[in-house]
Amino acid sequence: MRTKAVLLLAFLSMAVLPLAAQLPLASSSTGSSNEQQQAPQPVIQSPLPLEQFSGSGIVDKPVPGVIKLSLLDALDRGLKHNLGLLLSQEQTGAARAQYLRSLSELLPHISGRASETVQQINLAAFGLPFTVNGSTIVGPFAVFDVRSVMTERLLDFSALNRLRSAAENEKAAKLTLQDARELVVLVVGNEYLLAVANAARLQSARAQLSTAQAIFQRAQDMKKAGVVAGIDVLRSQVEMQSRQQLVLAAENQLQKQMMVLARTIGLPVSQQFELTDTVPYAPVQELNLEEALAHAYARRPEYLAAASRMRAAELQVKAAHGEALPTLDLNGDYGVIGRNGPTAGQSYSVAAGVRVPLFQGGKVKADVLQAQSNLNQIKSQFEDLRSRVEFEVRSALLDVNTAEQQVAVARQSIDLAAEQLKQAQDRYSSGVSGSLEVVQAQEAVAGANETYIQALYLNNVAKLTLARALGVAEQQTRAFLQGR
Repeated sequence: MRTKAVLLLAFLSMAVLPLAAQLPLASSSTGSSNEQQQAPQPVIQSPLPLEQFSGSGIVDKPVPGVIKLSLLDALDRGLKHNLGLLLSQEQTGAARAQYLRSLSELLPHISGRASETVQQINLAAFGLPFTVNGSTIVGPFAVFDVRSVMTERLLDFSALNRLRSAAENEKAAKLTLQDARELVVLVVGNEYLLAVANAARLQSARAQLSTAQAIFQRAQDMKKAGVVAGIDVLRSQVEMQSRQQLVLAAENQLQKQMMVLARTIGLPVSQQFELTDTVPYAPVQELNLEEALAHAYARRPEYLAAASRMRAAELQVKAAHGEALPTLDLNGDYGVIGRNGPTAGQSYSVAAGVRVPLFQGGKVKADVLQAQSNLNQIKSQFEDLRSRVEFEVRSALLDVNTAEQQVAVARQSIDLAAEQLKQAQDRYSSGVSGSLEVVQAQEAVAGANETYIQALYLNNVAKLTLARALGVAEQQTRAFLQGR
């Protein structure tokens, strides 16, 4: 009989393990003891502030020389070093820890203990009219006890639903981490494109300075020949100095943007590096709006995370209702007991009990109301997010189309402005017009170049934004920037 009881205890202690193996591993929202139900408190991942993605949690050591940095190299560094992504990873780890607490509610709790007690008692103190050798004092006597103790909750619908809710919450945490990676790609890509645009502005400013210097030198030569007045020389000199100031400002802006990019991807701000990608213009293949929306709903990490959080909240409501249902517990121990080690004999106990909540002072109702209120809020946020996804996809497609048209117009403006400057220089050299017309033509060239640089930057950023809106920024950034 003793052997059967021990085998029954071992069998029941393992009864919950197959059930736990079938449960998805996820984060827990709460932890509760076997004796008391806890109110549901789901984990809701809140997005990190955007400024967190402008820094780096890991900064490499500076190396001598100049590093060659392509766009993909910058993205790889950002995905390893960016502060926002590292913080998101830690949030996922915290969610995992919460899951393990919730899982422990449905797994056996086993502990061991050993004790040796020496006692001497007075039987008269307990009202026992007995004497031993004429005295009511008994002892001293010893009790030696070594045993293992197991407690397990075999059935708890509330805890089971909390664990399933926790599974959805960790799934949401992992998707939130994936969304953080998408955001890193967008931030790093934008900073790289800004640096490329500033480098193009510096190159344009230097070219305009060279043109202004050539015009100033020609004006001086023409004044010496008596062809033009001194005001033309002065005007061309002012224009040249203005271009010198623009070059200095462009150099300063480029250096500052390079430091911003370095901070985003984990490079030391003192590290010298060179951009190797110019990210030229390439038209994007036409996308069908309905297909784009379907793709976004199927791939956007934050949308999928919101759906998981909504399912988790629904399970929390079920868990709150389950607090009013009975629970089944199993307790047992097995060990040896006696006056001392050599005389100790085996002993065990097995007990199963049902706990039926009869009155909890309105606690279950309060927990249900709280869980339902949380579910209603999450449902509203989910519907708003669905609308926002559609808005972002439509906006990104509009931005891409508009930016492509702006690039085409800006290209034509550059050609026209260059022709205007050429004709103005020819007229000035022929004495038909003064230097004012040349200066105005120079300003037109500078404006056309700036418009083109800005249009090209906006076009590439629109492509990045479209990739992010579709949920494929990390996988297809290169393809989108190359127009595929």
